[in-house]
This record gives sequence, C-alpha cells and structure tokens, in this order.
Amino acid sequence: MSLHYTIRKAKNNLALGASVLSALFGILILFWILKDVLFAGLPALNFAFFTELPAPPGETGGGLAHAILGTVLITTLATVIGVPSGILAGTYLAEYGKKSRIASTVRFICDILVSAPSIVIGIFVYAIIVKPTGGFSAVAGSIALAIIMLPVVVRTAEEMLKLVPDATREAALALGAPHWKMTVHVVYRGAIRGITTGVLLAVARVSGETAPLLFTSFNNAFWNVKPGEPTSTLTVTIFNYAMGPYDDWHVKAWGAALLITAAVLAVNLIARFVVRERRVK
Repeated sequence: MSLHYTIRKAKNNLALGASVLSALFGILILFWILKDVLFAGLPALNFAFFTELPAPPGETGGGLAHAILGTVLITTLATVIGVPSGILAGTYLAEYGKKSRIASTVRFICDILVSAPSIVIGIFVYAIIVKPTGGFSAVAGSIALAIIMLPVVVRTAEEMLKLVPDATREAALALGAPHWKMTVHVVYRGAIRGITTGVLLAVARVSGETAPLLFTSFNNAFWNVKPGEPTSTLTVTIFNYAMGPYDDWHVKAWGAALLITAAVLAVNLIARFVVRERRVK
C-alpha cells in the first residue's frame, strides 16, 4: 500500500511539474513577443501617428489616423450587427427553444462557426456581398466580423441565461409577469455581467482579424466614414506595411501592432474585472 501510494504521488508530482513547466514556457514566449512589440512599436507612437494620414511612399512622417478610425468604425458596426442578434439567439436557445430541433440545429451551426477559419468567412462575404455589389466596403467587413462574433455571443448568452435559477423565473411568473417581461426584467438582470463579458471577449476576438477584411473592406489611404466605401483598418495596414520596402512603414506597422495589442489587452482585462465583480457579489 505504501509503495502504491508513493508511485501515485510520484506520478502526480511529475504531471504537476510538467504542467508548471509548460505554463512557464508559454508565459515566457508570450512576454518575449510582448517585449518585441513594445520596444519596436513605442518609437512609432507620437501625436502624428494618431492624427495624420500616411506620408507618400518612400517619405517619412505621417500617421495611421485613417486606419484607427476605420478600425473603430468597422468594429462598432460589427458589434451593432452581431451582439443584438447573438443575444436574441441565445435567449431563444435558453428560454424558448431549449431542446427543440431548431435549437439543436442553431447550436450545431454555432459550434461549426466557432472553429471556422476567418479567411473562409471573408471569402463567403466576398461572394455574397462584395462581388454582387461591385465594390469593397466597411459594411462588408463589418458583416464578416459580425459572423465571427455571432457564435461566441450566442453560446455565451445561452450559458449565462441558463445559470439564472429557475426559482427566479417561477417567482416572476407567479406574480403574473408575462414570459417576455420576466425574461427582460428578471433573467437578463441576473445574467447581464456574464453576457457583457462574452460580448467583450467577442470584440477582442475580432479586433485582430486581417484575413476577412482583405476580402471585404480592403483598404483606403484617406479618411473615410462612409460605410459603403473601402475602409482602411490597422490589421490590413500592418499586413501591407510589414511587406513594404520602407523602414518607416515597418516602424509604423510595429506601432499599429502595439496599439492593437494594448486594446485587446484592455478589453480582456475589463472582461476579467466584470467576471471578478460578479463572483464577489
């Protein structure tokens, strides 16, 4: 018995040690990448970077203000498209569809979309929107990103709504509240923090996408706030500048990468903070 216990304890320590080493290795690689992005991107971040258009090819100076504006525009449109529809779909799955065939089909499609390559979604949107309309646009890019966001929001909303105790629903219904009012005023309030966390994670998920935008919003070297025209984004700009022959482009690409990294980190920290507050309360 003692020998058996010693062997089991040794195996446990070995597995635990391997897990710790793997985690440390992953953290080391992460900080190595962050260090390179930080030191290479900081020199590009100045006032002109956030306020000016790019300089002509081969000349130094200018900034990526148009790409920052385009990223905010497309991400905002994608959120407006994907979040409400995702929450409504999650509400149907948790409150109405439950184990029906339609609900099972929706869950199956969401599971497929979660693992679908983003470039495939970009090509799909190109085929159904860009090619028939005859031009790239911010709307097409937003739809592509919204499709990527949708399964994350749907599944998160469904799971968070399921966590609300049935006794809470029954109490509201016993007081005479209609099902829709019970869902809006009672169930949503109980799941709002979890749903918000899922939305923030979905936004962070799409904020670094490049492939679908190459086929949908394409690029633009000037200011653009019209959803129906090609629009520049930071990710596509990084793609173009990183392959360019000019050192100034490379520096600006590092700066854009640092900006996106900081934005995604901030969104993830906010999501973690929301979850932490929910657990504390």
